[in-house]
This record gives sequence, C-alpha cells and structure tokens, in this order.
Amino acid sequence: MAQPLAPAIMLATSMHAQPGVYAVLLGSGVSTGAGLPTGWGIVKNLVARVAAQMSTEDVDHTQAAAGDPEPWWTEQFGEPLGYSSLLGKLGPTPASRQGLLEAFFEPTDGDDPSGPSKAHHALAQLVKRGTIKVIITTNFDRLMEQALSAAAIEPQVISRPDAVAGMRPLAHAPATVIKLHGDYKDVESLNTDEELSTYPQPWVDLLRTIVDDYGLVISGWSADWDVALVRAIETGTSRRYPLYWDRRSAKGAKATQLLTARQGHMIDTPDADAMFTDLLANVETLDRLAEPPLTTAMTVARVKRYLPDPVRRIDLHDLVLAQVERVRAEVQRQDPARAIATGEAAQSAYATYLTASAPLLAVLAVGAYHDDGTNDDLWVRVLSELLDLRVLPPGGSFNEPTWQLHHYPALLAYATMGTIALARSRDAFFIRLSDEPQWTSPFEQAPGRAVNVLHQNRLLNAELINAMPDGPPTGQKWLYPQSHLLRRVLKPFITDVLPAARFTEAFDDFEYAAGLLQPRNPDGTKGRYNPNAGEYALDGRWDDDVPHAENRLRARHARLGLASPWEARLGGALGNGEDALVTHRALVVKNRRW
Repeated sequence: MAQPLAPAIMLATSMHAQPGVYAVLLGSGVSTGAGLPTGWGIVKNLVARVAAQMSTEDVDHTQAAAGDPEPWWTEQFGEPLGYSSLLGKLGPTPASRQGLLEAFFEPTDGDDPSGPSKAHHALAQLVKRGTIKVIITTNFDRLMEQALSAAAIEPQVISRPDAVAGMRPLAHAPATVIKLHGDYKDVESLNTDEELSTYPQPWVDLLRTIVDDYGLVISGWSADWDVALVRAIETGTSRRYPLYWDRRSAKGAKATQLLTARQGHMIDTPDADAMFTDLLANVETLDRLAEPPLTTAMTVARVKRYLPDPVRRIDLHDLVLAQVERVRAEVQRQDPARAIATGEAAQSAYATYLTASAPLLAVLAVGAYHDDGTNDDLWVRVLSELLDLRVLPPGGSFNEPTWQLHHYPALLAYATMGTIALARSRDAFFIRLSDEPQWTSPFEQAPGRAVNVLHQNRLLNAELINAMPDGPPTGQKWLYPQSHLLRRVLKPFITDVLPAARFTEAFDDFEYAAGLLQPRNPDGTKGRYNPNAGEYALDGRWDDDVPHAENRLRARHARLGLASPWEARLGGALGNGEDALVTHRALVVKNRRW
C-alpha cells in the first residue's frame, strides 16, 4: 500500500514555495531544549516549595507532593491543580506573580544563563532567509529574541496589546515576535485562568488577522490552559493555508479538537529542536534543488567582471564569501558523530560536501587564475574560514574520520587554488596559501599550517576510497587513492581555466610542492610531518631518478629569479646538489609505492 506523504515534507515544500505565509506559535515546550522549565515544570517546583513549608516533624509532605503533586494538592486544598490556579494562590497580584516567575528565567549566582536552544536558532535562520516572518509565543522568556539577535535580525517585539496600534504591518516588518502573555519582566504578564480566558480586543484582532491570513505551525503548546488563544484559532474563518502541530504537544483533547476543526496535520518529531532543525535542513535542501543551472555560471561571470575593477572590490568579497556561507551551512548540518564504515557511506559523504562546495570551487578557480595578486587577501581569508568550519561539537561527541571530513571543503579549495597558482607561476601565492591560514585542534595547543592540517593522506581514508562503488575495479586498488579521488573530483573545476592537457602535470606540481613544505617549518626547522604521497610519484613521472615535478619547480625557480620565494622558504640555495629538493626527493622515494 502506498504511504501517505509525511506532513514534515508537506510543510517544508509549502514554506519553500511560499516564503512568509506561515506563522509559528511557540509554547513552553520549545524552551525546554534551552534548560528552561515547562509550565508543568514550574508547577511541580512551586508545589514542592509549598509542601516543604507545610511539612512538620509528624508529617512529611515533600515526598507525596514530589511523587504525584496533583492528588496531593487536591487532598490538601480541595481543588484541581493547575498552572493558573496555583499562581493565583501564590501570587494574588500581577506584580507578585511576576516576581515569583522571574527566578525561573534569571540565572542564580554562579549559574550560566540559559541560551537559545537549537529550535530557536533554526527558527532564526528561517526568519533570516524570509521563510518565516511572524512568531507568536506564550513564553515569557527572551530566548527567541536572543536567537534572532545572534542572527543579526532585530525584530519588532509586541508584548502588550496597547502596542498593536503602533506596530508595523506584519507583511512589511522583516520579523515580528508577538508575546501574547507578556514578558517575565512585565508585571502585566498573563498567568491565571481569568487572565487567559479573555484577551484584550487588540490581541483578538491581531490573532484573527494571523489565523485568517497565515498558515500556522505549532510547537511546544498544548492548548490546555490558554482559553482565549484556543478560541481565536477555533473561530478563524479562513482555511487558506493549513495548520501543522508537533505530535508531542498535540496529545490533549483541546489540541485534537483544533486539529480536527482546522483539518490540520501532526508532525512526528521527538522535540522542538528536531522539528525546526529538520525543517531548516529540508528547506535548504529544496534551495539546492531549485537553484537554476546558470546560477554558478552567472556568479563566475560576475567574478570575472569584478576582478579588474577596484570599485567592485566589496562586491567581489560579498559574492565570494556568500559561497563560503553555503558551505558552512552544509558542514554545520552534518553530524560529526555519524560513523562512516563502508565505501558507499564514504562516497555519499564526500559527494555531499563536493556538491555544497562546487559553486565556491568554480569561483576560486577563476580567482586564482585571473587575479594578479590584488585580491590574495580574500583567497587566503576564504581558506582560513573553511578551516574554521571544523569545530568541536557540543558535548564533544564525534567520530574521528567523520569529523575530519569537515575539513574536506577546505582541502578541495586549497588543492584548486594551489594547483592553478603554480600553473600560473604564482609560487609566492601558493606558499602563502600553504602557510598563512592556520587551524588549532581543540586537542593541541599550537596551530597547524594549512598545508599540514589539510595533509591529504591524514584527512582522507585510503581504505574507504578504494572501497567506493565508483572506485577501482573489483580486486584492485589505487596506489594513491587520496590523490586519485582529488584529481577526479577537481579536474572539472581546474580545467575550466587550464587546458585539459596540462591538468595532470599541474596537479603533480601541487602535490609535490605541498609535500615539499610539509616537513619544513617556515623558519627552516624540521617539522613533524612526512610529505603526502601522490600520483606525482608514480613510475613514468621520473627522469634519472628525479621527479618531473622537481625539474619543473627548479625551472620555475630559475625563471622567477629574484622573485622566487623558494630559497627563502626552504632555508637555503637551490642547485648545489645537497639542497632541500634533494632531501625531499629522498623522502618521496622512501614513501613511494610501486
């Protein structure tokens, strides 16, 4: 039997096709990922305080109240336990209730303040891209505003009904946060049954507009207590856009009634963090699918126009760094704890990063080829930012080979620019790319240079590459699988600017030159790494026991004359028979595979 389409897929598809037509309604369940209590959590805490104070030497109420607070409360006070009724008893005035609740949202001395959850940050990114413009919340905390601020978005925040008259129209504001129950700093926040049973008319009118004009995505809100909000959703006359609700908070009778009345859909998800991070990932996936084939070509054409024009330097930076952000989003989406144990899994992982990096690689190839050095700071910055994408994940849980792949886009960028730089006799730029961008592992104190951090034999798994479905024929292995993979995936980008006939020797030159720098620190001292192996060391690419790549480097060095950076970088003159190239040749022979 055919399976029905998952509501999560329906929602992402609709949001992507019609940005801004869905509003989001957040309840307290969304803030639990940030460590804040739900309404029921606050109730249990307050009941425990009451029970502790009622306890005597003869009667200990704390255990009974902690085990099941509802029957204990009913037995003691003759009424059902509820959030609003409890607050009404403990705080008979709005100001006293505000003071009572503030402690749940403000850190105590020595405690770290609660920050936005993954759900808040994912929502902020959806707002940033224009997918969502209206967020309604029953929460008193300021986590949503903090997440938006971290994403460089300053929303209009409406926390009192008297502010509705002066607000910007929802359609005209980049983002609007409507705090229906107020802010925890506000003595007029709504908490009791009486306060939640009827909204002021400005709230009613605003909610009617939203319910009629927008679709609604609900998370972390149960509909159990907010009578006026339930009524506003029930009485909405338009069914222009559907309603979606996370299954975890839509279990009660009121929620079921609303879903039925609105012909809504329940989304299966473990929590708000998963719901909104998955939604963001799905929308970004649709972005990649919807990108017109000419987008990369048009971007490259703009780069070519901007390169010689000093007036467009800022435009060039913005254009290039926008492509870096695309890669950043993909790296952040990948789970560093996921194991990659098979050739099929490795091929899929490598392909994911390559797809995300492709527009940037096309831009970098053009930049490295056509730039005269004016924008070298930009190209170095790109590599530095790509190196910084590999960070220790929250909680520190990761699978080493998978986490290493977070540097795969940086390796692709380094190999692309480095190959073209040497082919253009821009050896000084190649050395700068190799030495200047650095990355510090969280497990080491000293930073590593790009040429060593991106050591292809350390970063890529030879066994998995040889086991890939599009790897070597069954029963065979590539001698240098990392080198073979890089050449295969980067050839289309490099041969966009270099003749295809020059590709093999150009990539040989890159691998040889990178290997030349890896064992030697910039100050001339011996480093800790051996040179990477590569297909430049294959039989047939030597003359009289000298690699062709070495002969070409010596020729470039001679041709560059005083402009050659190699003697200064290697710490000695070249051509005396005992120079750094001879030493390096011995290391290549030692690591060579036949």
